Amino acid sequence: MHGLIDNHEIQHVNAAVAAGASIDDNSSIIDMADYESVMFVTTITDSVDTGVAALTIEENAANSDTGMTAVSGGAATATSAADDDLNGLLLVAEIRHPTQRYVQAVLSSATANIAFGETIAILKPRRRPATQGATVSDTAYVSG
Repeated sequence: MHGLIDNHEIQHVNAAVAAGASIDDNSSIIDMADYESVMFVTTITDSVDTGVAALTIEENAANSDTGMTAVSGGAATATSAADDDLNGLLLVAEIRHPTQRYVQAVLSSATANIAFGETIAILKPRRRPATQGATVSDTAYVSG
């Protein structure tokens, strides 16, 4: 049980987001009651010069988008210096021991068009081995 699959739960939490200059798109909300930390990962699939891409972690005491607030230091951002220079790069943000029970990732863009790929959450459960959720159809682990 030393592999990543045994020690982390993986969830698909948001579909790809088409290019836009003022995106504000929220992932699924995660109940952190049984987890120590969560890392959100998304790809930037298209970028236009001066476009700003951000992945921000928000938290809330209630399982609701209403009342979600950004976590201080919980934003990964990138600014495009030329068309397509961010294409294929990742934004990654993690929160360990959030102060509120529920968290979500928010994808946003500003100034010029940015497009995002799927968003994945990698969670560290309090108990192991981890059980993969419904968004994972199959796993494989090999140790040589």
